[in-house]
Amino acid sequence: MNAMRAAVLHDVHDLRIDDVAVPSPGPGEVLIRVGVCGVCGSDATEFGRGLVLAQPPVTLGHEFAGTIEQVGPGVSELTVGATVVCGAGLSCGECKMCRAGRTNLCTSYTTLGFHHNGGLAGYVVCPAEIVWDASASGLTLDTLGLAQPMAIAVHAVRRSGLQPGQDAVVVGVGGIGAFITHAAAATGARVLVTDLNAPRLELARALGAADTVQAGDQSLRDTLSERGIVPDVFFEVSGSAPGLASVLDAASPGATIVPVGIQRGEPALPLGSWTLREYTIVGTVAHVYRDDIPEAVRLLAARGDWSDVAADVLPLDEVVDGALQPLLSGAPGQVKTLIDPWTEGRRDAVHGRSHA
Repeated sequence: MNAMRAAVLHDVHDLRIDDVAVPSPGPGEVLIRVGVCGVCGSDATEFGRGLVLAQPPVTLGHEFAGTIEQVGPGVSELTVGATVVCGAGLSCGECKMCRAGRTNLCTSYTTLGFHHNGGLAGYVVCPAEIVWDASASGLTLDTLGLAQPMAIAVHAVRRSGLQPGQDAVVVGVGGIGAFITHAAAATGARVLVTDLNAPRLELARALGAADTVQAGDQSLRDTLSERGIVPDVFFEVSGSAPGLASVLDAASPGATIVPVGIQRGEPALPLGSWTLREYTIVGTVAHVYRDDIPEAVRLLAARGDWSDVAADVLPLDEVVDGALQPLLSGAPGQVKTLIDPWTEGRRDAVHGRSHA
């Protein structure tokens, strides 16, 4: 176990499958044998549009699950062989936001996969304090590979204050929108989802949406009016200017608006109407490990089969053509692409309970 393969980002449009040394865990760290690693829009942005967070050369991958191979000095709560999920975000634990429990807003926040080597590799070293032992869930590693994006959805829904019996709208059913749909529906709220892609609307219904609407057929405001729905919360997940405009046009006084998708450019913001309508505008970023990862695992276990979200798993050699490039081009496909760093060919994802 001296060397491993890793997807190392060297520069924009320069990601190589390199042979690198297997790292050793230091004090307070564990070495994880990666079972599966998800690829998301943030990875694609760093690869294809410009370095924002990534500090090359760095191994990409912040959505991963695996088994503990070694534990470093001082680690007592995690044991070799445990099935684990990593939160990926590192915080100092001492600044004002950390003391308030908002570790995702740490003044020195960094992330595995961008600032430190991540999970698109055979092995990865992680601080034990952001590694969750999911052995008791019984879930397969393929399913647990969805825990980190689910945690982002859990955090967004928690930030929104959505309550049972309320109405919510989700605009965009991509990699995070799908998980937000499920997390929002799991609160007991009624969820309406809108997207341009008809198959993704079918997925939204399978994930718990009470109603779906093909975007573009009519305005969101008219759609809600026809159905007699006055949403309490809007999640704008597409990150598109039309998506945000549709929410601002449709939101009734007192609504909560959660812009989850990152808007490019500088959209015009009607602050006067926001004030007069008493909108609550809620930011959300990443997740809080202690609060959101355990709940994410619980939600994954409650549903069990996630093959409609991630149907197959790609080998490491296909990470660019099979995962990053499709995300950059907006090509339709499965919502979440998973990578197995140990296989040489594509395989079906194994979801649900592990029989190991």
